[in-house]
Formats: sequence, C-alpha cells, structure tokens
Amino acid sequence: MTNHLHYGDNLTVLRDSIASESVDLIYLDPPFNSNADYNALFKTPKGASSPAQMEAFTDTWTWDDATSGLAVDEVKRSQYQDAAKMLDAMVGFLGKNALTAYLAMMAVRLIELHRVLKPTGSLYLHCDPTASHYLKILLDAVFGPRFFKSEIIWKRTFAHGNVTKNYGDVTDTIFFFSKTDKYLWNQPFRQLDADQLAKKYPKREPNGRRWQSVTLRNPGMRPNLHYPFAASNGVTYQPHPNGWSCNLERMQRYDAENRLHFPQTQDGALRLKMFEDESPGERIQNLWEDLPPISSQSAERLGYPTQKPVALLERILNATSNPGNVVLDPFCGCGTTVYAAQKLGRQWIGIDITHLAIGLIEKRLNDAYQGLEYKVHGTPMDADAARDLFDRDDKSKKQFETWACLRIGFIPQEKKGADGGLDGVEWFGPKKEYKAIVSVKGGRSVGVDMLRSLDAVINAQGAQVGVFLTLEPPTSKMVDWAKQAGMFEAPGFAPVPRIQIVTVEQAIQSRARAVNLPARHNDTFKRAAREENTGRQTTLDL
Repeated sequence: MTNHLHYGDNLTVLRDSIASESVDLIYLDPPFNSNADYNALFKTPKGASSPAQMEAFTDTWTWDDATSGLAVDEVKRSQYQDAAKMLDAMVGFLGKNALTAYLAMMAVRLIELHRVLKPTGSLYLHCDPTASHYLKILLDAVFGPRFFKSEIIWKRTFAHGNVTKNYGDVTDTIFFFSKTDKYLWNQPFRQLDADQLAKKYPKREPNGRRWQSVTLRNPGMRPNLHYPFAASNGVTYQPHPNGWSCNLERMQRYDAENRLHFPQTQDGALRLKMFEDESPGERIQNLWEDLPPISSQSAERLGYPTQKPVALLERILNATSNPGNVVLDPFCGCGTTVYAAQKLGRQWIGIDITHLAIGLIEKRLNDAYQGLEYKVHGTPMDADAARDLFDRDDKSKKQFETWACLRIGFIPQEKKGADGGLDGVEWFGPKKEYKAIVSVKGGRSVGVDMLRSLDAVINAQGAQVGVFLTLEPPTSKMVDWAKQAGMFEAPGFAPVPRIQIVTVEQAIQSRARAVNLPARHNDTFKRAAREENTGRQTTLDL
C-alpha cells in the first residue's frame, strides 16, 4: 500500500494530487474559528512546560478580499450553486469579518472534498459550537440535506470549570454526511460491561444463558402478518393490530427452539427471547459518552493540541469503511486519523500545512509501525528543495526553521527576547541532564559573527552544546572558530564539539545522526506505542 502524507495547503493538494471519486471516507477536524492560539506542549526533562512553546497553529481569521473574497468567487463559479447562494447569504447577513472569512475558507474546501469522495463514501466534520450551525448549512448546500445522516455529540471533556454564567461546554459535534444513498455502512455496536449486561439481560435459562424478552409486534401496519398463532403451550395468540414481526414459518421455528416467552395470562403479549450470547452488543447511538478524551494522564497523549483519541477514529472508520479503503484527513494535525487507518488496514492520505504536524506524524507512524512505507510530499528532500522552502516561507521563516529543527530531532522553539538565536532545544545525557540548542540560518551569507552570537545564547541558556544549522556551507574561518570553541565531555562518554556546524544537506542525509550528542534519546515528541502493521501492500492510484 502506498500511503501519502502531504505538507501544504489542503486546497492545493486536493486539486493537484487527489482524483475525483477516489476516496472512501473523509474525516476532518478543521480549526473552529476559536480566536485562540494552540501551542504544542513540549516538556522539559523534569516534566515542566517548555519555557518557549512552539505555536502549533493560530485559530484566528480575518477577512481579506485577496483570499476570502477569492474563495467566495470560486464557490460562485463552481457547479455548487446552492453552496454559492448560502455563502453569499451568510456574508450578507454577517458581514465581511472573521467568521465569514472562516466559512469562505471551509466552503471552497468542502466542494473539493465532495468531488474526491466516492459515491459509496462518507464525510465526518468535527467541530464545536463556535460555527457548527453555519457549517451544517454549508454541508447541506454542498452534499444536499437528504444526505445528512447524523449529528454525533461527543463528550470531549469531563468538566469545564471556567464558566460562571453559562452551561459548561463539554461536547463537540461531528456531522456525518454521505455522498449518495449507496454509502457503506457497518452497524457499530458497543460491548456492555458485567453490570450493564445483568440489567439488560435479567432473565436466565436453566443452563445459565442470559436473555431478555423483546416485542413480536410489527412497528408498522402489516396486514399479511395478521394470523392467529397456535403455540406449543396449547394457547392460540392473536396478533397486535399492526401484525406480527415475522411470518408463521419463523414463528413456528422460534417455538420449536424454545425462544418464545409465554405470558402468564392468555390475553398477555407473546414475546421473543433475545439471548445475550447471540447479541453483538448495544447499537451505537449518536451520543458518544463512552470514548474517553485525551487527558494529561492519557497513555496516548503526544502533547499536540486538539489531539483526538484513537478510539474515536476507530469507531468512525469501522462504521463507514472496510479494510483496503482510502481514508483522507485534510487537516491531519498530529495524525490520529492516519494512525487509526494504518492500524485498521486502510489506505490513507494526510494533509497539513505545518511542518510541526508533519514531523510529529512521521515520528508517530515510524514509532508505531516498524518498516512502514509511505510517501511524504512537499517537504524538502534535498538542499535545493530546502532553499525553495526558505525562499517561499513568510518573513518569520517559521516553517523553514521548524522543518530544520525537526529534521535533526530538536524541539522547535518560539524566538523570544534576547535569545533570538534559539530555534530549537534538545536534552541529552543518561538522565537528560544536559541541554543542546540549535540556531537555524537560511540566509545566503554566513559568518563567524553568527557563531559568536550562538556562543552567547549557549551561555545565556545554560546549555552545554550549540548547533549551527545552515543552509549555506560554512566558511573556513567558521570551521576554525568552532574548533577553538572547545569540547564538552559528559562523564563516561567521549568528548563532543561544544559548537557543531551542520549543513541542511547533512541534516537531510543523516537526520538526527548529523548532531553528535552523548546518550541522546531522540524523543523530540513522545514515543507512540508499537502497533502491528496490518496494512496491505496495494497501490493507491491518485
């Protein structure tokens, strides 16, 4: 199976790389327009929050005619005229603001997601109350109201203590839509615990089998199922006005198998014995309170904001996809969807616009699935591609620096104050008692002054090693100066250069091995648990 992980704008990836009607199931957990910043919760060796958290993403939107207006125009030019009318009405009602900027962004992407979905496919959109009501209208306009299947309510937290004059916000909404009436559906069931089983199946046969009685009344009017039934106990029972739930032949078979529960009185209702050991469990309803959220104590917690539990995605994937089907997540974050898809033997496509997410997903998959093969698109694979990323990045160069830090296994950091040369950090040593920092430079010219600045940051940070990660080759003077900076020696280990110069090309070729640190743990992100690789080796034709 060739799976695909894309760095980039999902709209571009959808249009350029994913064929129409090629995807079986889509799950998306987009930003909610929450007007909040979400930081990746990296930890120090002692468990405290890192002093310079890396911003995973900013869920803040502003209207801009060059982007939001263009998205609205694209929807108007599409064949999805109902969506165009709805979006235009929303802009007219709400005005050109943060909310409509967000809705315009979503509308043009929902159209592409509808395009790539197979006729038998389904889409799940995960959101919160911030804009859920407007997103439902957009989904109705794109997919059609008749293809709305369910509004799932998931209890994502146990309590919300910050509310003083409102109800606690403890749930998320997941909208479930199909593309056509021929959508794939595997009825999901929930296994009951011992107490629940005892309550649901209170009666026992002499052999110990638990059972409950269920009605034999037809839910609708069925004149063809109106017949008197002469049971083996010598009593003839009359049907409900709606009729029996089955024909005479089946009723006789139930009786022969001792599956009928006779009433104590002749005018009582004849019922059917439903045995616990024959039941697949309890049908899943649209209120999901049984899937625990990711908490600070969760074993699967990786430290990425908005991380969803694997069990949530497993339920969705099992219900509306089969092994070998293609699963797409266009806002894949820390990769829970692709992780679950791989675990369940599905093919998968993940897309995200930050290198932080892509780096985390790569490590998560590689930790969990030994020998897993997949293609990564949009991340630099050579020095020229790295230079292109640097040139295309915005003025902050945040994406380039994040990618470079993750490439050598360092935790990306936000630049703050006088320590502006600090782009990433790594702890090493037997007890993670030592600290290394990295300064990333992508400019066309580098010199000794940059190493002097790095040396100052090393001292200010109380670090033992500094790494100068450069897109351009260092000068001979820089190499000599780094040598003169001395060595660091951890007890029991060979000494390593105090200042190490690593080129981006070396980082691409050697990854974390490009940096020499004694007793390095290489755990930039929390390690995912090992899983059995169940993926089938087929071809995913995009």
